[in-house]
Amino acid sequence: MAREFKRSSRVASQMQKELAIILQQGIKDPRIGIITVNEVELSKDLSSAKVYVTVLGSDEAGRIKNVSYLNDAVPYIRSVMGKRMRLRCVPYLKFLYDQSFENGMRVTELLMDDDQPAVDED
Repeated sequence: MAREFKRSSRVASQMQKELAIILQQGIKDPRIGIITVNEVELSKDLSSAKVYVTVLGSDEAGRIKNVSYLNDAVPYIRSVMGKRMRLRCVPYLKFLYDQSFENGMRVTELLMDDDQPAVDED
């Protein structure tokens, strides 16, 4: 019987949960704001992972700084993750800002503008 999910997707799902806990409880850096882990893309050989995050309540400069701070904290995050997960090799992490939320809000605004009936000024 074939497996329903690939191992990389199962590990990525577990990594997303663990990263959310680590970022919420483990990082005590006051410069880092409220971070949401949206998605983890794991390579097939489980050696590297792209972690897409959203930073709540900050402008563009704040988002860039927060992602930079997270990328600076990767060695600590990997060590904590290695203790929490049973993996032979903890993947290298690269934090990226996920713009899907802003894109979705923009599409919603555009759709709301299109739904407004045109007013005839005759």
